[in-house]
Amino acid sequence: MAPRTTPTARQQRLGAELRKLRERAGMTAREAGALLGGNQARISNIETGRVPVSADRVRTLASNYGCADEPLVDALAAMTGGRARHWWEEYRGVLPAGMLDLAELEHHAVGIRTAQTSTMPGLLQTVDHARAVFGQACPPLPPHETEHRVSHRIKRQAVLYRDEPPDYTAVLHEAALRMRFGGPDIARAQLAHLLEAGERENVTVLVIPFSAGAFPGSGQTFMYARGPVPQLDTVHLDQPHGAAFLDAEPERVQYAALWDRLASLALTPAASRDFVRAIAREL
Repeated sequence: MAPRTTPTARQQRLGAELRKLRERAGMTAREAGALLGGNQARISNIETGRVPVSADRVRTLASNYGCADEPLVDALAAMTGGRARHWWEEYRGVLPAGMLDLAELEHHAVGIRTAQTSTMPGLLQTVDHARAVFGQACPPLPPHETEHRVSHRIKRQAVLYRDEPPDYTAVLHEAALRMRFGGPDIARAQLAHLLEAGERENVTVLVIPFSAGAFPGSGQTFMYARGPVPQLDTVHLDQPHGAAFLDAEPERVQYAALWDRLASLALTPAASRDFVRAIAREL
């Protein structure tokens, strides 16, 4: 099978996790390849995500590496994904790859936590709000690209409404609630949508008011996606130059602690809803 030219973030992550198992076993790529009846290049291509790997092959590699963590092995085997084609593939070659990788990350997450300081989370935006946000891109986006990005963002939201959706908690700073993207009418409709989404059993909205004062990581926007096992948790950073996905353990620990700290500064869910309603009345 021909190598992939552009493996997805999920495919790269699977390969990286297999490399970690091999390195912990103190085994070289040449030695691992020999156990499979192959060669070093085969292992290297698997570990970079450039060559597909089956669930059975993942289990064989894990066994060769002496990994006895069954939940982790099961989760890695599930990441092989077969040849399933998901909705975001229709945007491949149309939108930046990072946007598609984000949709795939959300699709497979068992829990999502996000922190936003100046904009609404993409999974909670209205169509008009999303269009207004993309309308502020610098340099400006062509109209057709804006619409592609808007439709992709709205389709991502289906993850919150499917059967067995992930638990989703958003920590929003008051600044994000007061940003009038698109003007007062669109902002008012966005706040109403936020309140409606927060009524769902799997969605929690927490607000940090200005009165809370300074807080750690101010200005940062990040999303923490929980995987089926803690080792597969991922941090997503939305940056001007594109998406960044962090999965090293120190990074995961750092951002998990940061999110917990932000959540501790926020109002309760009920008080947060009242706060959002009060801002909406001011518009």
